[in-house]
Amino acid sequence: MTKTRLYLVGLITLVISPVPTILWSIFVDQIPLNELFQFNNFELIPVAYGIEIGFCYAILASTLLKAPVFDRIPLPLESALKTLNINYIDAIFLSICAGVGEELLFRSGIQSYLGILGTAICFVAVHGYFSIRKPLKSLYGLIVLPFALILGLGFQHFGLWFAISAHAMYDCVLFAELIQKRN
Repeated sequence: MTKTRLYLVGLITLVISPVPTILWSIFVDQIPLNELFQFNNFELIPVAYGIEIGFCYAILASTLLKAPVFDRIPLPLESALKTLNINYIDAIFLSICAGVGEELLFRSGIQSYLGILGTAICFVAVHGYFSIRKPLKSLYGLIVLPFALILGLGFQHFGLWFAISAHAMYDCVLFAELIQKRN
């Protein structure tokens, strides 16, 4: 994978992932876009909570991932990111793309149909963190699942911007750690 391709994946996540939610909301649920994006509900306190939760959970996940059992499990994207020489700007861009695109898809879209638990399981599964053929790989999924539940609960109580900021911060911290590890 090249860096250009990684940026393309980020843009696809940002732009294409929310399309099913947007189309469903407009044509089936008849929800206006400003309501779907919750622009009227944007407040700094839920965003700050999201940043704090995302940061703290990333530190927790990072600590758990240092357990010896994870030495035998290739972490998602770790090998690809090592070869791409990503920097902090790349990490911020990719984190924002994932935070916005995936939270619009999962929390604003899927969660209203599958509920918090169903959406959290779907979120982890879509990322490839559960594996029947490689059960050890599912350990990473068990670390991410509580965070996905927190995103769902936070979305329900604080709104979309909490979930976006928590997700983006979580990814940012883990990217930063990979960059530090590489250097």
